[in-house]
Amino acid sequence: MRSFILTLTFVLSIIFSLQAQEATYRVGIVGFYNFENLFDTLDTPNVRDTEFSPEGDKLYGTRIYKEKLGNLAQVVSELGADLSPDGAALLGVCEVENRSVLEDFVKEPAVADRNYQIVHHDSPDRRGIDVALLYNPKYFEVTSSKALPLIIYDNAGERKYTRDILYVSGLFDGEPMHVLVNHWPSRSGGEKNTQHLRNAAALICKSLTDSLYQADPNAKVMIMGDLNDDPISPSLKKVLNAKGKTKQVSDTGIYNPMYQPFKSGNGTLTWNGAWNLFDQILITKPFLDKEQDGYFYHQVDIYRKPYLIQRTGKYKGSPLRTFSGDLYIGGFSDHLPVYIVLLKKVVN
Repeated sequence: MRSFILTLTFVLSIIFSLQAQEATYRVGIVGFYNFENLFDTLDTPNVRDTEFSPEGDKLYGTRIYKEKLGNLAQVVSELGADLSPDGAALLGVCEVENRSVLEDFVKEPAVADRNYQIVHHDSPDRRGIDVALLYNPKYFEVTSSKALPLIIYDNAGERKYTRDILYVSGLFDGEPMHVLVNHWPSRSGGEKNTQHLRNAAALICKSLTDSLYQADPNAKVMIMGDLNDDPISPSLKKVLNAKGKTKQVSDTGIYNPMYQPFKSGNGTLTWNGAWNLFDQILITKPFLDKEQDGYFYHQVDIYRKPYLIQRTGKYKGSPLRTFSGDLYIGGFSDHLPVYIVLLKKVVN
């Protein structure tokens, strides 16, 4: 296993309690990106995907599909590339129709040399969209994976068939880690009316994290996804009890690196002209010890390059999406990607 070695001269002694001295670290980039309706061009029976087909209102054919893949690959190729030429070692994704579109994605020239492998399970979502984890085998070895069903009901008592939560365990540079990839129920029908649905998803993540902590007090768990809630929403603050400051995190607690960016007015998508930060990566307490031998949390970033923002029209100032209504505008996604940087001190 080859890991990229980054040499940093830290002047900011506040961060690492060092006095302007040179230290060498391995770098691990972990990201999440909502691929915004990455469908194939087939009209699948019993799935509401007709609009994403050549016969649908969007006239979604091969040309658009291939351009969509290329656009997404360009963005993914750049995530964390200033710190590691390998970019994201782990990348959670959502709004993908099936494994086939992921197999097409990982072959795109911009990311093909990463040799991304795929962890994917079909979900019962009515629109046919799933979550998945892409991983670079130079950095990560999968030891197990499982789809955790989210069994929820609307206010009329009808079951809502939605995305499963993907649970993946593995070795990151030989170190045990756990990843939960999520795409929680949307706010369609109103934020308050649907809050219980996202709370239910958060409870699954919390229960599993608690179990992992019980089995191993040093369990390193990452909860990532499009949560359709902000860091201050009840699902995050009350159910997950995720803290926005490291000193507030208990020994079996969860830290939310996205809290401070959100409080500073940053987001990953817009609604009615206002930014929300739905795309998040949360981590457990063992990631916070910067003196450990393993990987520790260093920083978080929302990847917001100018070319990812729409400059004109109805969605001016928002992430540049693929369609404006049924009009193809050749964008990337209606969400911005996020990633965290992990560091591991190299013993000379």
